[in-house]
Amino acid sequence: MNATPFEQLANLDRRVHDPARLAILTALSACERADFLFLQRVTGLTKGNLASHLSKLEEAGLIEIEKRFVEKKTQTLVRLSDAGRPAIETYWKEMDKLRKSAARWGLQNLVAEPSQG
Repeated sequence: MNATPFEQLANLDRRVHDPARLAILTALSACERADFLFLQRVTGLTKGNLASHLSKLEEAGLIEIEKRFVEKKTQTLVRLSDAGRPAIETYWKEMDKLRKSAARWGLQNLVAEPSQG
């Protein structure tokens, strides 16, 4: 038996599904690596929020963080890890399946409203 769209939604990878982490991973999937300030700009997160989500993603093994000095300033570079790229790709495939499943489910569960006359 196929899972309902609601069961599919409940089974999404929560490490990826969080809106802030999804934004970070999506941005990283479009490039080889990105610096902290770029990620902050594209996600709209505060420094503290971004740092917190990056730590969670790093702990989950989905990203790798490199810190280096450029002209005596710290630069933080972030990239998807070997596990991160397939995780975000799988997430989007699951979301596409969920969207299609929800459309089918909606059609199968339509209840005709009695006409008023």
